Amino acid sequence: MPVSDRLLMGPGPGNPYPEVMTALGRPLMGHLDPEFIALLDETCDRLRQVFQTTNPLTFPVSGTGSAGMEATVLNLVGPGDTMVVGVNGVFGGRLCDVAERTGAEVIRVDAEWGQALDPELLLQAHPNPKVIAVVHAETSTGVRNDLEALGAGKGEALLLVDAVTSLGGIPTEFDAWGVDVAYSGTQKCLGTPPGLSPVTVSPRALERVVPKSPSWYFDFKAIAAYVTGGSARAYHHTAPISMIFALHAGLGVVLEEGLGAVVARHQTCGDLLKNGLTERGFTLFAQEGHRLPQLTSVVIPQDRLPAGQDEAAVRRTLLDRYDIEIGGGLGPVAGQVWRIGTMGHTARESNVLMLLGALDEILV
Repeated sequence: MPVSDRLLMGPGPGNPYPEVMTALGRPLMGHLDPEFIALLDETCDRLRQVFQTTNPLTFPVSGTGSAGMEATVLNLVGPGDTMVVGVNGVFGGRLCDVAERTGAEVIRVDAEWGQALDPELLLQAHPNPKVIAVVHAETSTGVRNDLEALGAGKGEALLLVDAVTSLGGIPTEFDAWGVDVAYSGTQKCLGTPPGLSPVTVSPRALERVVPKSPSWYFDFKAIAAYVTGGSARAYHHTAPISMIFALHAGLGVVLEEGLGAVVARHQTCGDLLKNGLTERGFTLFAQEGHRLPQLTSVVIPQDRLPAGQDEAAVRRTLLDRYDIEIGGGLGPVAGQVWRIGTMGHTARESNVLMLLGALDEILV
């Protein structure tokens, strides 16, 4: 079977929507062509609908989700600012790393891997931080962290949210929840290739960005003049034309199906997968009540691995024999946990059943 037919069920890119692949093949046009500018504007409007926000500055950063993380942090904090960060996995830790590089004072609030963060501990960590940051859907553990209490209790702080794995997969009512800034990725529940990071910035946050961002490329004030400038927009950088074609198409698929229906489809597939795994004796890793439907973390059944094979060999068998890719654990749970994605176009019941059948054939 060709690589293009592989079933991607890991924590990284899932299988793109067919409409997206068609869009990627569109003829190129200039990044200042009026037709492209109109498509970019429509893409930003579609992002507002999926983010469930009215923020004028909502746009795709030209870079992956990590670029969105760096862009938001570099614009919000600098030397002398305080940022409280919830850490219960790899990406909370990465937020700390990025913030520390700006010279900001970073206050970590840790929770055990597999467990959700306690919003009250985040709110009590500092009396007046500039930013409170949290990963909504922690890709390394399959845990959902609650946002509503943070938005309600943040006071003067800005609430920054990593929505890389959550956007389009679970409810993201960011305006209603008081989220000031959020960034995401295109390759997960939006069903498009990696390469862009959708970002939304509230007017409140835009008023409080650092006086001069240390990054020219990620400077929100300059980008705003390009994205929201209308007929007076100022050129900032050469946009990745084909990637925006693909994002425009993927968002169109999501909105045509209906955001609520897409979220429900992710939930149905996640439930089917979790039930199928537990019926086969697997133990779910993420805290009950905080398990993501789009990314299931499961404890590897070491006693059921074929003789002479470790868990990486089993994942390789899935890839080589069945063309199914799932992810291994990271950090302290490497070799102990599998991470199985049902995201975007991959979130189909037939895909879940195919994986369960393959595990039945491989495991002892």
